Amino acid sequence: MAIKNNVTEFLLLGLTQDLKGQKIIFAIFLVFYIATLLGNLLIIITIKTSQTLGSPMYYFLTYLSLSDSCFSTTTAPKLIVDSLSDKKMISFSECMIQIFVFHLFGCMEILVLILMAYDRYVAICKPLLYAAIMNRRLCGVLVGLAWVGSLLHSSAQLLLTLSLPFCGPNVIDHYFCDVQPLMNLACTDTHFVSLLFISNGGVICTLSFVVLMASYVVILYSLRSKGAEGRRKALSTCSSHILVVTLFFGPCIFIYTRPHATFSVDKSVSVFYTIITPLLNPMIYTLRNVEVKNAMKKLWSRKVTPIDK
Repeated sequence: MAIKNNVTEFLLLGLTQDLKGQKIIFAIFLVFYIATLLGNLLIIITIKTSQTLGSPMYYFLTYLSLSDSCFSTTTAPKLIVDSLSDKKMISFSECMIQIFVFHLFGCMEILVLILMAYDRYVAICKPLLYAAIMNRRLCGVLVGLAWVGSLLHSSAQLLLTLSLPFCGPNVIDHYFCDVQPLMNLACTDTHFVSLLFISNGGVICTLSFVVLMASYVVILYSLRSKGAEGRRKALSTCSSHILVVTLFFGPCIFIYTRPHATFSVDKSVSVFYTIITPLLNPMIYTLRNVEVKNAMKKLWSRKVTPIDK
């Protein structure tokens, strides 16, 4: 049976219909987005140019910063532009592309966080075998598998959406396209699709969060046998990772593990993990990491010194 689809574009309601509120949104989120791009770009450049940040943790951190930048870019520019537009329209094809890219980099961020947790587990619990286990080849294979897993996840989300018939209305009560708000517009029973959506997105978020928290419990437990200095450094690194995981997974689990239902707070929660968390990640990893801060100072000094001369 052919899927009936009479909708060629969607109208996004955005975060608010208030004109003054839209101007505030434009100013705030423009600053947030620019800061996100600059912060993550600075981390990538610092790691790539530094001779001291060559460990697997920073290799994975590069991909986390890349994922943050791309993940934020899938929603923030559209939100910023629409805040100054009378009609917040998005074509059907653009909507589908946004869903695919959004879930691609969202899943990539989840998998990179898991890789970073595994790296910390090996470094702290098996320090003598760390160099042998976390070699460059294995790190490259793990990142490659993360890309493959992300592609499979985002493809599944896209296929779920394309399986839905849309015959009107076309108003999405959100600021970006995602499967859950689009299910409200489908002119068919979406109960089965909703279950598939939860099993694909919600289960990934929940299981990943449980695995990450369990790994950090094991890591923290193993710190009992470490010296004071080693324990302090490990705790500092792990606490940064736990903070990032909590900030990202909390809102994601709230959104993607529910049955087919929407709440008034959904848009506010979505803002937190699509825009706020990618902004906070560079701050968390730089402010709490002495090695990254020192590498940034060296990078800055190399840029400034020629001018002084």
